[in-house]
Amino acid sequence: MAVMFTLFGLNLLFKIKPEDAMDFGISLLFYGLYYGVLERDFAEMCADYMASTIGFYSESGMPTKHLSDSVCAVCGQQIFVDVSEEGIIENTYRLSCNHVFHEFCIRGWCIVGKKQTCPYCKEKVDLKRMFSNPWERPHVMYGQLLDWLRYLVAWQPVIIGLVQGINYVLGLE
Repeated sequence: MAVMFTLFGLNLLFKIKPEDAMDFGISLLFYGLYYGVLERDFAEMCADYMASTIGFYSESGMPTKHLSDSVCAVCGQQIFVDVSEEGIIENTYRLSCNHVFHEFCIRGWCIVGKKQTCPYCKEKVDLKRMFSNPWERPHVMYGQLLDWLRYLVAWQPVIIGLVQGINYVLGLE
């Protein structure tokens, strides 16, 4: 918003130089993206830890508990609403592998936890079928953007080194 306010000249109302307002806005943008990437990584670690302590999910692939049809493998709580029914408190969702989860649990698993597999059997989840409403898809796109930024930040020293090396070889110092 600070960048947009500067572009529209609203910084002059507060007697702030455009250079300072733009520098402030760009700094906020980069810090926001940085902490967004950190938050996403932290959420992925929390999702793994939460699911593995319940016992239906493990990194190795073998669950330590057997999944009952009336238990959500993400949160470990009972499922009270059938898939075909409309729930008052919560809806349920059936994956293509026929495992049933609370709707918010499986959405959190796929979006926040960055998992595109069933928490119990590791079968691939069809996100296009899960998010049929176009207003729900920006969450997936934002997650993919943050993943791309994380890779960019991780590879930035290598990219800078390559560019510096090319400049040195070409004599463009």
